[in-house]
Amino acid sequence: MIRVGLIGDYNPEVPAHIAIPRAIALAAQDLECDAEAIWLPTPSLENDTEQLLADYNALWCVPASPYRSMEGALRAIRFAREHSIPFLGSCGGSQHAIIEYARNVLGLEQADHAESNAETSLPIIASLSCSLVEVQGTVYLKAGSRVATIYGKSEIVEMYHCRFGLNPEYQSLFDQGALHITGVDDNGEARVFELEGHPFFMATLFQPERMALKGVMPPLARAFLQAAR
Repeated sequence: MIRVGLIGDYNPEVPAHIAIPRAIALAAQDLECDAEAIWLPTPSLENDTEQLLADYNALWCVPASPYRSMEGALRAIRFAREHSIPFLGSCGGSQHAIIEYARNVLGLEQADHAESNAETSLPIIASLSCSLVEVQGTVYLKAGSRVATIYGKSEIVEMYHCRFGLNPEYQSLFDQGALHITGVDDNGEARVFELEGHPFFMATLFQPERMALKGVMPPLARAFLQAAR
């Protein structure tokens, strides 16, 4: 049994929260394996994080932030990054993966999210110039990247539900280093991140799980589960 921890605060009114367990189930069916999606409320991850997450094969940081505990979410993301646990962050999950990396790898301790801290001196996650709420958009994938291999193409169209993303002022921070940008939009703004040297660590501003609401298996969910297996 593959145990997938869902980092986030479950809300049945959030479409992504319904879609993600379905996406995992569709991927498990395709891979002919058993998988269980287990919700991990963010406050529960503030303490004894390693002990709580030790038995999970993969972690998915889900949409719908701000989380009840940003600290809990960041601790879980760091655990996945440092312990080579397959990780997928979509929408808000991707935003917090960027913050965790900025703080703990790039040394930018003040890096923060403008949604939850409007007064931050380092808004690495800021309001998008154009809100992406319930809209589709084209994403251009970097040749040779893992995400391009997973999709088998250089352009994809995905669904968004977000108002925040990587602040373009800080995009150059990810030109070099382990966490780099492998997907952009029409304006060249970051939409996909991959962590080099990790078994599977990917963050997408879009919500790949939305395909599952139509009964279609998301390629990223399959690759994520395959890495966990």
